[in-house]
Amino acid sequence: QVRLLESGGGLVQPGDSMRLSCAASGITFSWYTMAWFRQAPGKEREFVAAITWGSKNISYADSVKGRFTISRDNAMKMVYLQMNSLQPEDAAVYSCAADRWGGATALLENYEYWGQGTQVTVSS
Repeated sequence: QVRLLESGGGLVQPGDSMRLSCAASGITFSWYTMAWFRQAPGKEREFVAAITWGSKNISYADSVKGRFTISRDNAMKMVYLQMNSLQPEDAAVYSCAADRWGGATALLENYEYWGQGTQVTVSS
């Protein structure tokens, strides 16, 4: 059974940093591109960042470039999202996703497996 379990969300103030983690099980993790998506209330789910199996290809949404960093540890079957300079517009439920066949794509429909998500709230 495939499971992606996110952790690390919570409440922070504008300008703060936070690191999200996603633990994978039930898949050969090193075969998969991993990504983070987010969904704010009343909005569509949107791409945040993706990283291919060997970390050679990494992509970011324009809205987070320079502030967020995605990374992975294949031995631990973990993917991380370091988020700096958080702003209220970054508040959302953040989910990790796994794609067996693609590159670091932003296309939501490419991802076969999804976690339940972790809430990130940015408020003063």
